[in-house]
Amino acid sequence: MNVLSTISSYRLVSEDLERSLQTTAETPLVARETSYYLERIGDIKTIDEFIADDRIFSYAMTAHGLEDMTYAKAFIRKVLSEGTDTDTTFANSLSDTRYREFAETFNFVRYEDATTAFDRTQQGTVDRYLRQTLEVNAGADNQGVRLALYFSRKAPEVTSALGLLADPALLTVVQTALGISPATSAVNIDRQADLIADRLDIEDLKDPAKLDEFLQRFAVLWEISNPQVTASVPNILIGQSATFGFGSDLLAAIQNFRTGGR
Repeated sequence: MNVLSTISSYRLVSEDLERSLQTTAETPLVARETSYYLERIGDIKTIDEFIADDRIFSYAMTAHGLEDMTYAKAFIRKVLSEGTDTDTTFANSLSDTRYREFAETFNFVRYEDATTAFDRTQQGTVDRYLRQTLEVNAGADNQGVRLALYFSRKAPEVTSALGLLADPALLTVVQTALGISPATSAVNIDRQADLIADRLDIEDLKDPAKLDEFLQRFAVLWEISNPQVTASVPNILIGQSATFGFGSDLLAAIQNFRTGGR
């Protein structure tokens, strides 16, 4: 069986990201949930109303990568009810920054009944939902593709090695690309930060060309460590299933790294 490699899958999505997102948006389930969200979100004025509408709440949670916590309504209520305006709020005390971003987007404490009138709660949340859904579907056959897409979105915002260490998905990409053993996660965090800083200039992640080069390296090394048995292009990405040969692009990339590529 021919296999679509990690690097091919990543390029397929990333090199025409706008089209990939549009195709995702047009799938029946996504289109239906997006329409419902946009029609109803502006009418929601309180935290209670927000959490009570399961479809609205689920959509917003998924948009922020928190779909696995949709069941934990009491937990999320506490996140929202304290807001983000002081360092001691619940959201700000959590190491996972997704909760702070969620509470900032739906900041009922600060804006009260005007919260859902802002673009960030309407189209901004839709944009997040589409990107999140795209990443999940792209990783259905190959988790490395999802990791690469997530890294390309989040890494440019990181300002230090500690920022990479704080996000398990970002850290997985970095450890793979830099050849750092996952076992180092057990050592002192400052030592871990030094290991990363010694091998990676964080500022390079803000440079699209350097970021792409870094992710190509990740994709090659991920493929070596996690060979795919079978794969096809998900319908959600290009509209029809297809298979590709494993080899030419991956072998070329490996050869490039062996002959001087970073």
